[in-house]
Order: sequence, then C-alpha cells, then structure tokens
Amino acid sequence: MAVRAVVVGAMGRMGKEVVKAMLASGDVVLAGAVDRSSVGADAGASAGCAPCGVLVADDLAATLDAVKPDVVVDFTRPEVVMGNLRLTLGKGISAVVGTTGFTPDDLKELDGLATANHCGVLIAPNFSVGAVLMMKLATEAIRYMPRAEIIELHHDQKLDAPSGTASLTAERLAAARGGFLQQGHPDEKEKWSGARGASHEGIRVHSVRLPGYVAHQEVLFGGLGETLTIRHDSLSRESFMPGVLMACRKMEKRTGLLYGLEKLMD
Repeated sequence: MAVRAVVVGAMGRMGKEVVKAMLASGDVVLAGAVDRSSVGADAGASAGCAPCGVLVADDLAATLDAVKPDVVVDFTRPEVVMGNLRLTLGKGISAVVGTTGFTPDDLKELDGLATANHCGVLIAPNFSVGAVLMMKLATEAIRYMPRAEIIELHHDQKLDAPSGTASLTAERLAAARGGFLQQGHPDEKEKWSGARGASHEGIRVHSVRLPGYVAHQEVLFGGLGETLTIRHDSLSRESFMPGVLMACRKMEKRTGLLYGLEKLMD
C-alpha cells in the first residue's frame, strides 16, 4: 500500500534528494512539498525531475489539512523544526526527521506529544545504513579497545559541530565501555585552544568542515602496538535515501519517539 508523504524543507539540498527519491520509489508518494523558497513551483521540476504536479507551498498547516499525508519528512533547521513537529504530531501524523540539535527537553516533549496523538516520530542523526553499521561495529570494538577518538568530516555549509552522528557515536561508545574513563597524558597541554577537539567522557571528537566533503566519519581505536579504524563515507546525498524511504514505510505503525535509524532495523 502506498505511503503518502509531505516533505518540509523540500527545496533544500536534502529536501530535493528526498523529493527525487519519492518520485522514483513507486510506493512512497510525494503528496506535498513545503518550503519558504520556490513557492508555487513544481516540486519535481525544481528537484531536477520531470514535473509531478505537486506545487511548493509555504503553509505547512494548510498543506497537511489539504493532502492528509501518512507521514511528514522534515529536513529544515533547528530553529523551526520544533514548531513543525508540534503541528504535525498534534494532528496525529507521524514524522521522519533529519534535522538535529534537539535538547533532552525537546525529545521528552516530542515523545509525549506523539504518544498522546497515537503517532510516531523518528529522529535520525544519520539516515545512511552504512553509518548505522559503523556505529554498531564501533560500539562492539570499544569493549576490547576502550581508548578511542572520533573524526567527522562534513561540507562547509553544515551548521552544527560536532555532527549529530558524531555526538551519538560518542555517547554510545561511552556507554558501551562502561566505567572506563579515558584520560590523556597528565602533562598534556594545548598550545592552541581546542587543538585536541571536544570531549565526551574522555572521547575526543574532531570536526572538519571543508568544501568537497559530504558526510564522513571515522572512529580510531588505539591499543598496545596496534590501531583499528572504522570509517564510513557518504559520497553523495543519495546514500541517505534508502533510509529515509524505509522510515516512511515503517513509521505509520509506530507510536512515540524513536531516536536513530537502527530502531527501525532491529
């Protein structure tokens, strides 16, 4: 059975990829497109596809009432995403979210709102299946090699640092290695502030922002006389689309908050 979806942030980099993926999928139907730019334009043509008859609108509430979608896919910005989700979940419509930057209070609110309205909300820092596997392998490795650091590399237009994927990886690594607290040399000094990166329970996280990159991360482990590197590379935004479409297909039957694409892969 086809899933009817509205894409919010449809004219952004990720939004256009989502539009293209839906138009090619056959079972996830683009029912609406919302953005502040290109209002009135054909969403398919604006995304580089053939015209599809879905025009870009700037009013999310009106779009939801008009097309009555099964799911909303949101790739907007941190300052607007909570308002979008309060509206969407309040109408009992499930949501798939690629925006990051949520606080613990935000997540608690969204879980309560989705549960109360009998719908689901998936927040995924990364929609790449390979990235999910990278994190899973890293959490297994740290049980045996507890000293680790993370390097994440993204394009120079990314707004947050560290990335949501790096933050989630660090949190999961710290939890997986239990009470081990990673410490550097007692005499270590940063000649330049920040040279050793940010730290989460001793796990250093280094963020690179340069043109030419899309989304990349490596987790480096060091042991006695050996090292291990687990790396994932998204070479284009197409790599996220199988995960987005999978989430659209599965979220209609979920209730409450799910955090991380792997919650749909179990």
